[in-house]
Amino acid sequence: MMREIETRCLHLEETEGRSDHYGAISYPIYQTATYAHPGVGKSTGYDYSRLQNPTREHLEQTVASLENGMDALALSTGMAAITLMMELFEPGDHLIVDSDLYGGSIRLFQHISAKNGISFSRVDCYKEDVETYVNEKTKAVFIETPTNPMMHVTDIAALAKITKKHRLLLIVDNTFLSPYFQNPLELGADLVVHSGSKYLGGHNDTLAGFLVTDREDLSERLRFLIKTTGAGLAPFDCFLLLRGIKTLGIRMEKAQENAIRIAEWLSGQDAVTRVIYPGLAEHPGHEIMKKQARGFGAMLTFQLKNKEFALAILEKVRMIKFAESLGGVETLITYPVTQTHADVPQEIRERNGITDNTLRLSVGIEHSKDLLGELEQVFHAIETGL
Repeated sequence: MMREIETRCLHLEETEGRSDHYGAISYPIYQTATYAHPGVGKSTGYDYSRLQNPTREHLEQTVASLENGMDALALSTGMAAITLMMELFEPGDHLIVDSDLYGGSIRLFQHISAKNGISFSRVDCYKEDVETYVNEKTKAVFIETPTNPMMHVTDIAALAKITKKHRLLLIVDNTFLSPYFQNPLELGADLVVHSGSKYLGGHNDTLAGFLVTDREDLSERLRFLIKTTGAGLAPFDCFLLLRGIKTLGIRMEKAQENAIRIAEWLSGQDAVTRVIYPGLAEHPGHEIMKKQARGFGAMLTFQLKNKEFALAILEKVRMIKFAESLGGVETLITYPVTQTHADVPQEIRERNGITDNTLRLSVGIEHSKDLLGELEQVFHAIETGL
C-alpha cells in the first residue's frame, strides 16, 4: 500500500533498511565530480556527476514518488527544466501553449524556441476549444494550472482526452500547487514541470527545476538530453531541496490557510476591484480545482482601483517583502509588469489582464493575524494619506 504523501516527503521506501551512509538520517551530500572504478568494465553505478550523483538520485526518486511518476530529473533551475523539455522538439514542430504563463516561459518560447524553428499557438486553455488549434505539425500542449499570475484553472483530465486522441504530449507546469496538492500525471499528463526554487525548496535559498514523467520512453529521451546538455542539479542544492521537501505538507497547509483568510479580507476592501484566488467560491475554476486537486494553494492575485494605490502598497509593506519569486516560507508581494512579466510584450500582458494595478501575493507561513495586521495598516495609511 502506498504511503501518504506527508510520509513520502520524509521517507523513500526504496532506501529503507540499507546499511550504507553510516546510519545518517539526513541523506549525505556527495560532493564529488567523478567516481573511481574497481576495474575495467566494473562500476559502482556512478561515473561522473554530470550524469548522476547519489544525492541527486535520491532527490529525483523522492520527487518522482510525490508526483506518482516513474522518473524525475533535477535541474539547475525551473527554466533549465523547460529548456531541456524543449529539446524534445525539432524545427517545424508546433506547440499549443497557454496564453497566461510565467514570463520566463513566454520569453523562452518567443526568443529561443521560435528562433530554433518551433511555432506556437497561444490559447486560453481554460475556456477555448484547444482541439481547433491542432494541426499536422502539433506535438504538444503546454499549460500551467493555475496560471501565473491570473490564476486561470484548466481541466487537466478533459484536456488529456484531446491530447491522447491526437497523440500529443500534455505538459503541465505544477509549480503553483506542488505535488502536495495536485498530481497531473494521474489526470493524464505526460510530463510535469516544477520550479523547485518555489514550494519544493520552500525557503527562498536555492534554485532548482524538475521534469517528472510516468512514461519510460520520455524518461530515456530526457536522460540522454540531460547527460548531453549538462544542467543537472548540484549535490549541495539537492540536499537543500531534500531538506525543504520534508516540511512540504505542513508548509502548504499553513500557507493555504493564510491565503484563504487574506483573499477573504481583500474581497472586502473598497480599494480592491478584484481578488483572483481559486479557493473563493466565485472563482470560475473553483469546482474544477475541487475535482482535480487536494487544495487551492497559497498564490493569489488582486487588482487595485488604480496604479497609484498598487505602487503605494509596494512602498509601504515591511514584513511582507516586495520581491520576485514565490513559494517560500516568507510572504512575498510581486508587481508582474516590472518583475515576472517585464519581458512580455505589452499587448500580451494586456490581453491576459495584467495591468499596472495588478499585484501577485505568495502567502507564507507567518501568523495570519500579523499578515492581516500589516495589510490593514498599509491600506489604512494609503487611504488616509498617512
